[in-house]
Amino acid sequence: MAYPRKAPTMNQVAVLAGVSQQTVSRYLRDERSVTPATGRRVAAAVAKLGYSPNLAARIMRTRRTGTIAIVLPGWTGVAEQSVAAACDEATRRGYRVEVLIGMDETPEALRRRAEEALTSGAVEGVLALSPLAPPRRNIGPVVEMHVYDPHLRADAAAADDFETARALVAQLAAMGHRDLLHVAGPREWTTARARRDGYLAAVSELSLRSHGEIEGPWLPDSGVLAVRDLPLDSPVTAVVACNDAVAAGVLRGAHERGWSVPGRLSVTGWGDRRLTRYTVPSLTTVVVDRESAGRHALERLVAAIREEDEPTAPSGPLTRIELRESTGPAPHDAGRD
Repeated sequence: MAYPRKAPTMNQVAVLAGVSQQTVSRYLRDERSVTPATGRRVAAAVAKLGYSPNLAARIMRTRRTGTIAIVLPGWTGVAEQSVAAACDEATRRGYRVEVLIGMDETPEALRRRAEEALTSGAVEGVLALSPLAPPRRNIGPVVEMHVYDPHLRADAAAADDFETARALVAQLAAMGHRDLLHVAGPREWTTARARRDGYLAAVSELSLRSHGEIEGPWLPDSGVLAVRDLPLDSPVTAVVACNDAVAAGVLRGAHERGWSVPGRLSVTGWGDRRLTRYTVPSLTTVVVDRESAGRHALERLVAAIREEDEPTAPSGPLTRIELRESTGPAPHDAGRD
């Protein structure tokens, strides 16, 4: 039985022509964007391999839509400030914005959303405010806001998460806490992994004890269940939650068990959502400069659409720790309840 030959890829064209994929992409969009000599090499490679540009590439060669899509997960935890800042930056640069909400929050569903938007020809690029599952087809410019490659430093917001989580644990250690628990976000989120890794790094560096890294959704139930499952005599005196919603669940779980916060248990969140100032006690959290993060993500997308150099990341830190009432000195009698 004969199997169909795999279609040649843009990467194969680039290798045969001795140029970068970006150069091939520029040639396919506009032959005048490369030198005549380079154009001849790319054209020869295209002809030899029988490469046919995909639908999105053909669309981008013939017209610009002036529209960018922002893909959001279906849950409501996405920061409004990031979306607003990205929309403002898009408008300033002459683009319209179409917001697409995926009712299924899985990375696979969100990837399909992004691919459908690009192949439709209605948008020039996609900004995803949550991770998209691999494998991604090379069908157009896509920027994932919360994805961080330590070699490329592609997303400053995710990059800051590791160091901030480490500093947060160090702050708890300075208050005398030695036994900690981390309620982590879904591992497919790079930010969740960065926060977990920063937590573990600090635990190791400071010779602390971690009593678990419990993975779950970015929802209050994760925090409630994590505290409910702690033994009555648990030595844990501090819980590091992956976000403010989970931390609110930790507060609820502690209340159900009759554990005072911060007398018996210190609790930290992440994100500085408005509710954190009104919980009882008010929540120690990580304040995130979401406006800068949103603007920078949009700048990266525009650079990808226009095939320009990657913009410089924000110079200052995007996160800082805000100490409030939910953290305090470690109790001396933890585990004796």
